Amino acid sequence: MENTKQQKEQTAGKKLLLEVDRQQPGSKETKHEHDNHVKSSHHTSSKISATLQKMFHTDKGSDTESEKSENTNIQPGQTTSNTRFQKTEAGKHIHNLSYSKRTHRMQNFFKELGIHGQPAAVNDKHVHSQSLSEKYGKPQEVIGKGAFGIVRIAHKIEPRVPGEKLFAVKEFKRHHNEPSKKYIKRLTSEFCISSSLHHINVIDTLDLLQDTQGNYCEVMEYCSGGDLYSLIVTSGGGLEKDEGNCFFGQLINGVKYLHDNGVAHRDLKPENLILTFNGCLKITDFGNAECFRMAWETQPHLTRGICGSEPYIAPEEFKDELFDSRSVDIWACGIIYMSMMTSSLLWRVAIEKEDANFKAYLEAKKKDTFTAPFQCLTEGQRELISKIIEPDPKKRITIEQIITDSWFSSIYICHRQTTSTSDSSISSTSCSINAVNEQATAINKTSIANMV
Repeated sequence: MENTKQQKEQTAGKKLLLEVDRQQPGSKETKHEHDNHVKSSHHTSSKISATLQKMFHTDKGSDTESEKSENTNIQPGQTTSNTRFQKTEAGKHIHNLSYSKRTHRMQNFFKELGIHGQPAAVNDKHVHSQSLSEKYGKPQEVIGKGAFGIVRIAHKIEPRVPGEKLFAVKEFKRHHNEPSKKYIKRLTSEFCISSSLHHINVIDTLDLLQDTQGNYCEVMEYCSGGDLYSLIVTSGGGLEKDEGNCFFGQLINGVKYLHDNGVAHRDLKPENLILTFNGCLKITDFGNAECFRMAWETQPHLTRGICGSEPYIAPEEFKDELFDSRSVDIWACGIIYMSMMTSSLLWRVAIEKEDANFKAYLEAKKKDTFTAPFQCLTEGQRELISKIIEPDPKKRITIEQIITDSWFSSIYICHRQTTSTSDSSISSTSCSINAVNEQATAINKTSIANMV
């Protein structure tokens, strides 16, 4: 029995290896690059089995014994239970995420497979501006890397206040041969969108400062639960159903807030969804975000171009010249949900001629049947997810229809917006990067407006 369970967990982990070393955030993966990646992954196949045995030896919803014994740094309001996800009375639940231990397991996993790009602490030889260090503390250990640059944790110690306050500092990397004007426009565009958004399921962006080397740093709230992708990989075959449903509900609520305010994310994936220690999901990384409707407009603009990560990209991006950016966000939400439930990807790319799994899905849709991954879902779940992962964008369900769906309405979501923020307009800054948020205190606002 134990061997069977272990084999199932290893199989799930192998499927997710497709995700581990694929493209960085905001990049576009070509077929040639993917083929090279697949060839490279074959060289590590001999190490996979042993590594996965060590990585996926826990039950779903629990940490390892060492993590249980060492998980003593309980934050205010955090449960003292050793279980990652615990159901309580009346259908409610408690999240208890121990990111530091899970990250350590992930780092060892990547290291043994010889895969690069994992988060890791490095010696910080970077010189930061006095204002950055004074305001938010010196950025230290690395918690994320990507095409954009790196994300570090800044430790701020306040006089007469016990402990320290943590911030996430995103250091923007200037692309090779990227003109200064384009670099400034790219980062200020991202900042002006993200800092204008205020919702419990959207990362709180606080500031944009320049260091002594001329690089720009975006300061955000720090979430100690890690990202959703790491949680899925280390879950051992998928999240608990109620756990995944809660995260899905929070994701939908966050996306609805974005769309209500004229913003489409365009790069939704588990890596861009981060968690607090008590399971509050937050959408982050607005590097590919765009405004489909200005504050004074009533009708959305269509968009064009492929962006994001291939497994989460909607089929219309590959074949239509113009499409609705809201629909591609909704599609990605469905793929993310299935990843949480199955700990694997539905397909590599949503192109019928290039992916057998996607082709099988299309054929099953025509016959009103479901492929194997959907068999683990209830009837209500399958009905909604099939409407979300609808290949025809004109028939795809809208975010408003998802909210009112009977199965979705039955989900217990433990973190909800409690103020009127989700219904409010961000018209003062909505989709207009010339109207820079007041939080950009360390940059001359007139110069930003002129640059963009």
